[in-house]
Amino acid sequence: MRLSRHTDYALRVLIHLAADPDRRASINEIARAYAISENHLMKIVHLLGRAGFIRTVRGRGGGIMLARPAGEISVGEAVRHTEPDLNLADCDGCVIAPACGLTGALAEALGAFLAVLDRYTIADVTRRQGDLARLLGLIPADSPS
Repeated sequence: MRLSRHTDYALRVLIHLAADPDRRASINEIARAYAISENHLMKIVHLLGRAGFIRTVRGRGGGIMLARPAGEISVGEAVRHTEPDLNLADCDGCVIAPACGLTGALAEALGAFLAVLDRYTIADVTRRQGDLARLLGLIPADSPS
């Protein structure tokens, strides 16, 4: 299974915001940090905002930040909200679908995959905040952890 680029970028946005949760970030800043499309990120930020993962503040001093603590955002929850299709195979319309055991095996595998992601929060994957902040250019490279 491979997550879509949309989900990958959504997780990157959440990680970026969790790396320094006390400051607001801009879409431009996040796009530059990851060298990805600002236009694509605008759509993702909109979706994350509608889903309640982030909040946006307009105007001077505005930006985006996590809407709730990183420890309350499950990676599995974020993947479910951003991944357009979690089907591992296209069994709809398959002539053997009514008798095929693969459908159940794939459903079980997907359930196990999501169960593991549900055990991790954005806080879990950003435990090394100082290192992440440095790598993302949020703090100088020579500052202490």
